[in-house]
Amino acid sequence: MCGVKGLGTRGWLLLGLITVVVLAATGVWNPFPGLWDWVDRSEPISEPDVAWQQRVGGTPKSVTIAGDTVVVEQRTRIEVRSLATGAQLWERKADWSAVAGGDRDPVVAVGKLLVKGYELLDPTTGAVRRRDGDAVAVWTYRNMLLDARCVQATDCTLTAWDPRGTSPLWTAFLPGVSTGLFADNPDLLGTRRLTAQRIDDGLAGPEAVPPLLGFPVDGRVHVVDTATGRVVQNVEPGRDERLSVVGGRMLRINAVSADGSCQYAASGRDPANGQEVWRRAGFNLRTADSAGCAQREDPQGARNVLIGVGPDGREVVLDGYDGRLLLVNAEGERLLAVDDRYALVRTADKQSVVARELGTGRLRWTRPAGTKAGAALTPYAAVLTGEKPNRLVALDPRTGRELVVLRTSANALAVGPNGMVVGEGREIGYVRFGTGAGGPPPPARDGAGVPGPGSSGGGAPDAEDSCGPKRELCDTGTR
Repeated sequence: MCGVKGLGTRGWLLLGLITVVVLAATGVWNPFPGLWDWVDRSEPISEPDVAWQQRVGGTPKSVTIAGDTVVVEQRTRIEVRSLATGAQLWERKADWSAVAGGDRDPVVAVGKLLVKGYELLDPTTGAVRRRDGDAVAVWTYRNMLLDARCVQATDCTLTAWDPRGTSPLWTAFLPGVSTGLFADNPDLLGTRRLTAQRIDDGLAGPEAVPPLLGFPVDGRVHVVDTATGRVVQNVEPGRDERLSVVGGRMLRINAVSADGSCQYAASGRDPANGQEVWRRAGFNLRTADSAGCAQREDPQGARNVLIGVGPDGREVVLDGYDGRLLLVNAEGERLLAVDDRYALVRTADKQSVVARELGTGRLRWTRPAGTKAGAALTPYAAVLTGEKPNRLVALDPRTGRELVVLRTSANALAVGPNGMVVGEGREIGYVRFGTGAGGPPPPARDGAGVPGPGSSGGGAPDAEDSCGPKRELCDTGTR
């Protein structure tokens, strides 16, 4: 008894620790998992709270919703989590990853930098669906996957696959590939998207493959028809030209110095015969930098539309297929986001963001927003950011109905049919649409076929809004 009384404080602590260890070892009581969870618990990433919140292994390079999973690409590995619970399903060492396929048939392509080949993995299980040992570059789309392999520097093959297919859809031969074409989704000659702070560039996930793709090879542009694999054009740009491939047309953009300024002209040409289909003079598509008329950038735009500045200084949206003016902003207004259906515009008084229908200019909705508001358009939601106070808002693109309103400083990382992934540092969380005043948008349907170049870039009637004017929400098969 005297020995017990003489233990002192340290002795009692040691005795208590020994008792807890014995109880944990015998399975009677184990406080350590709960204690560690309490110590490691993170602050909620937003208010209202997200459906789930997890800390990933490293700062994400990209986050993509792939069916019922969330693919998190990090610097040297990827990890895939359940969209429903956030629980980790599997992880894999990889230097790059990219998602192909639609909501019902996604796959994850993974590979290593400076190492040929890639693997296609099932996002739910991580099982290998197809393996390639020779490809140097991979392009992923909602309805197609392309890869390029080279026997020699001047002898390359471009191959198209259904995302889950095992036999090529077609092959095309290219006289080499650009030295910058490697790993996942290297830049081709298309459009340059509008960006916004706190909104990830890959927010919308993979898009449908365009009808034409422009591959830069040794100073020339090889235009490939993605329906057949036929190389329809092999063109060298002129001294003052920049070539781009948008909306099923090959664009020739001229910028020449005259009278102390740059003078611009753009034309769209039929890929089959090279004949000019449309021409616009005086429209600056923002291909040249401020230092002169040298065109070092792709034109601004998205999908099949182009963004530019008209002769009167107002921003415009052009249809890449036929050159039509789809939208002309009022003086002082600024485009924040655009797709084939709508444009999000900050008003001249910088107090609101409005959504306008392309082709008709019809006002869809208006929402108060500050001077630093950012925006993005996805097939499932229009996303707006706000500061002081920090906000992330997801709206129905057609009606402006609130899908979710978050008080958070986190970034918008990925949007899917029923919710959005947000993140800050290593913390990511999933919020389901319906947390705000509204409910989730109508579900998109997967079907057959791919939008072709014949339809215009805007002015779709209400009946088509669920699929988009080119059925980009409903069509995920090959043409």
